[in-house]
Amino acid sequence: MTDFATTTRVAELARRGGRLSSGERTVPEETPVAFSYAGSTHAVMMATPADLEDFAVGFSLTEGIVADPSEIETVEIVAEEKGIDLQIRLAEPQNDALTARRRHMAGPVGCGLCGIESIEQAVRVTPSVHSSQLTLSEDEIVEAIRLLNGQQPLHIATRAVHGAGFYVPGKGLVAVREDVGRHNALDKLAGAARRAGHAGSAGAVVVTSRVSVEMVQKTAVIGSPFIIAISAPTALAIRTAEEAGMTLIALVRGDEFEIFTGAGRVASAAARQAGNA
Repeated sequence: MTDFATTTRVAELARRGGRLSSGERTVPEETPVAFSYAGSTHAVMMATPADLEDFAVGFSLTEGIVADPSEIETVEIVAEEKGIDLQIRLAEPQNDALTARRRHMAGPVGCGLCGIESIEQAVRVTPSVHSSQLTLSEDEIVEAIRLLNGQQPLHIATRAVHGAGFYVPGKGLVAVREDVGRHNALDKLAGAARRAGHAGSAGAVVVTSRVSVEMVQKTAVIGSPFIIAISAPTALAIRTAEEAGMTLIALVRGDEFEIFTGAGRVASAAARQAGNA
């Protein structure tokens, strides 16, 4: 597999102590990454050129193109002159379904969301995670963010990328992925966790970004009942998490955080200890 540079060193002028001085800084690479199915480009994302197989699998999962990695036959990473093409081959039933979906989306130029006939259709149905029995203690929520902050080598080097991790009680972070795009980081995480055999219902998704509705939807597709974030959520993200039965925790700072939905899954340390006695 081709290895791509994820960072580069650039010259800069930095003002410190009231003076300008020459120096260098490490910055992340960003490149167009195309997702091609059966030879046709489905989408192009600006992304960090790392963990590309995870990206291909995770994007296919969270976009509803496949329901399981086994439905993907091959992923070929092709370096192009100005980007990277992920050539993904699906099993026949999924390939036929995607072909039909593309045919349905072929509409008049300028139609906006082609193939979409109403606002209701434009907002995708979010899978339910109401049935999940997973709980986390307050201390585990704090630990999840603390661990993520320490397992982001690209962010430590550049201070310019997002991170997404999968936290399992008693095991810590079992997967972490980074990218210049927060959605990309979560897609890469989805692929990494599923390929490693981690059940989404067994852990929490932890992110360094704000929580948009897409982040909630992708977390639900992963199957996790928790999304824990450093930044704040949007109003639609909160409503969507509530409808899906998800626990949304945000603005985690040190040992402080805010619970927006699903507070019943959060147990105090004392309650967890009593339940395990």
